[in-house]
Amino acid sequence: MYDSTTTVTVGLDVHASSVRLAAVRADELLEERTLPYDHEAVEQVLRCWPMVRCCYEAGPTGFGLQRHLVERGIDCQVVAPGLVPQRPGDRVKTDSRDARKLARLLAGGLLEPIHVPSRELEAARDLVRAREDARLDRMRDRHRLSKFCLRHGRRLPTSSWTIVRRKWLSEQRFEFAAQQITFDTYVHAVDLVDARIEALERAIRETAEEPWRALVARLRCLRGIDTLTALALVTEIGDFDRFKTAEQLMAFVGLVPSEHSSGEQRRQGSITKVGNAHVRRLLVESAWHARRRPKVGYELARRQRGQDAAVIERAWRCQQRLRAPVTRDLRQRQLPTVSSHAVPTGECQSDPPSLLRTLRCSRSRGSPSTQTGPLDLLLHVRP
Repeated sequence: MYDSTTTVTVGLDVHASSVRLAAVRADELLEERTLPYDHEAVEQVLRCWPMVRCCYEAGPTGFGLQRHLVERGIDCQVVAPGLVPQRPGDRVKTDSRDARKLARLLAGGLLEPIHVPSRELEAARDLVRAREDARLDRMRDRHRLSKFCLRHGRRLPTSSWTIVRRKWLSEQRFEFAAQQITFDTYVHAVDLVDARIEALERAIRETAEEPWRALVARLRCLRGIDTLTALALVTEIGDFDRFKTAEQLMAFVGLVPSEHSSGEQRRQGSITKVGNAHVRRLLVESAWHARRRPKVGYELARRQRGQDAAVIERAWRCQQRLRAPVTRDLRQRQLPTVSSHAVPTGECQSDPPSLLRTLRCSRSRGSPSTQTGPLDLLLHVRP
């Protein structure tokens, strides 16, 4: 416990080349200065007070400053910028005001620290995010190529990017040299990004071996989750034990309904979409496998081979629970379409890879859920 009368709280407004520092103790501004972005310089200033706590907002500078200060025995937290309280009507923003605000909010316990990953986990997360960036680049390059062909009256064969389509592209010839150069450039860009993704996926498979091999193997027992998705969940979420319930994990990735209630009236809206958008997309994509009837195919059986029986049983139970809302909708002759007012209810929230926004559950909105999600149980199985 910290004594607010003796402990100095320091707010740091960190930029690429400078750090604005503001020190507060019991609502008294002790010191305010601008430092160069140097870990040693910041540490030297913080050493002026025997009991000190400091914080700064997460940003492009990463966690290097926090790790340096913690290793030197200084309490330093990284807070989420979106969770910093804002005063309504405040239209003035400066580095000095931001640093003082962080210091006072930290002294009042009004800031929410984020989980700082280890260096090894952050390196694996960078690799997964590099593959995600490459996927978006491939989508843009393919769109440019397909629209170029469409503008010149040439429709791409087949409905997906297969060998047949690639062979057809290699046979295309254009009348003007400028058009041919443009077409060849677009095709070459697609080939380059395909090779880049292949190299990244090979590196991801090698990274998934250690030290997250056991956890990745358990996640791969779930239908719709293979090595890439499993390692992405591990690196983006980090320590699963910090979530006591599945509802907390769902709130972390923004898969809980928004709410605007007052008095006896309760209103719920679409999902909040706060938190990690990458994890949210992966879970929703995995949940689409629940459209089909539960089964264990060849690939899923291969991934489950050698795993604990409790893990396999819970993975099967997860398929059945995810299929239940779809079955009820089909019985009621309701098509599982995306709706702007579709709200995930308590039943959906208890399963991390659930249909959530895409399928409406039939349980009443006010019905609470007390069951723990299969994925939450799965992650806590010990070999």
